[in-house]
Amino acid sequence: MTYIKSIGAYAIMLTSVFRRPQKRQIFREAVFKEIDDLGIKSIGIVAFISFFIGGVVAIQTALNLEDPMIPKDLIGFATKRSMILEFSSTFVMVILAGKVGSYITSSIGAMRVSEQIDALEVMGINSLNYLVLPKIIATVLFYPFIVLLAMTLGIFGGWVAGVVTGLFEQQDYVSGIRIDFDPSLIQYSLIKSVVFAFLIATIPSYFGYYVKGGSLEVGRASTNAVVWTIVMIIISNYFLTQMLLS
Repeated sequence: MTYIKSIGAYAIMLTSVFRRPQKRQIFREAVFKEIDDLGIKSIGIVAFISFFIGGVVAIQTALNLEDPMIPKDLIGFATKRSMILEFSSTFVMVILAGKVGSYITSSIGAMRVSEQIDALEVMGINSLNYLVLPKIIATVLFYPFIVLLAMTLGIFGGWVAGVVTGLFEQQDYVSGIRIDFDPSLIQYSLIKSVVFAFLIATIPSYFGYYVKGGSLEVGRASTNAVVWTIVMIIISNYFLTQMLLS
């Protein structure tokens, strides 16, 4: 019953979130602030991880191609597919769920326990619309660009790994990248990123908004928010892959 109650509360929360903002100027400023806090400030960690993961995938693929009959351009092909299909759209979002999700829950939770949200309600402001909707718009609009950046840097990291280690030739790697290029796979990853961005913005907001108690409970809510966001990303990834690729 607890899970059913939580799902119902989450759905009710969304109905309040998507009401028309009261002041467009304030709402616009809030969206740009959230883009900076939730998106731009996450570019560094995403770029760092994507670059080195691409290099690791390329190196591991090269080390496992011991049969001389297997074409070397498979290294570039495998790195490209791994980065586009799963890492950039799924694992990057799991990373962001941990970084951004905990921030969202703790910031909204702190406002709840300090009664700032109650003050907004007393002033006649729809607190859910004011606090959550800018986060949804910021993540849904900006995270697809982060996914594209992760794809690019991952593939580039694989190329750099070949140059540094000498395990494979640059022309073979580039040839593998060009093999069987399918733009629909990029579209598939971007669709997933939009869905995952929505989950990252809303689930931690739910846990932060409805937290009860003090700072200790806010910390527990942040942990639960990250866990449930990651769980929902993994489950959604399964169903989206089945629907979009099968």
